[in-house]
Amino acid sequence: MTIRNWFKFFWNALWIGGGITGILGLFIRWDAFQPYIAAGDYGEFFAAFVWMVFLGFTMSVVAQAGFFAYLSVHQFGVNMFRSLRLWNWVQLLIITVVIFDLIFFRFKPAADTTGQFIMYLFLLLILLISAFVTARFKAKWTKQGAFISALFFMIVITTLEWLPALLVQKGNIDSWVALLLFPLLAVNAYQILMLPKFNAKSEEDRKRLEARRAERRKQQAGKGVAETKTKKNGR
Repeated sequence: MTIRNWFKFFWNALWIGGGITGILGLFIRWDAFQPYIAAGDYGEFFAAFVWMVFLGFTMSVVAQAGFFAYLSVHQFGVNMFRSLRLWNWVQLLIITVVIFDLIFFRFKPAADTTGQFIMYLFLLLILLISAFVTARFKAKWTKQGAFISALFFMIVITTLEWLPALLVQKGNIDSWVALLLFPLLAVNAYQILMLPKFNAKSEEDRKRLEARRAERRKQQAGKGVAETKTKKNGR
């Protein structure tokens, strides 16, 4: 990917994370915004909203770091197991382990009530549905072999990025656990679906650049020939 296209890729992902967090934060964290509205303190309300957006920027950067780490892990897995098919089976096994870990070692111990546990399961359902839909589009737009890899990325890598929120033990953790999942899902879906488009655009840009360079070399060669002929005629 060229520097210019990488910057566009990064910038788009950054604003997706910030926008999702800012908008959903108004609903999920309304308890933090409502006092400012009630008091008519719109400056503080705006400052809190901007803080939410910057939190989304942070989650976007985390997601982008996770994505580029995943690309290395995926290539390492394919090379290690010598077969994409075998690597896909390993990825499915890891997905199963991660889901089991979320339910029995993250959600169940953290839930104090049945309602809280159901909320966590609902968030897991959102994660799984988002992962499945994204993987389906990835396979449709690229190749069928990409389905498992996309599913692995959307479930396993997103869970690893989400883990710091899940490990928090104090404060209003439920709202933060819910809020921080959505920018990660949105940014990760954007990255895995749009990367081929930006790679293709980068390849087109490189071809155009090579064509311009070849044209300049041709023009310079033509000028050199013309100058040589002029000198000969002058003699």
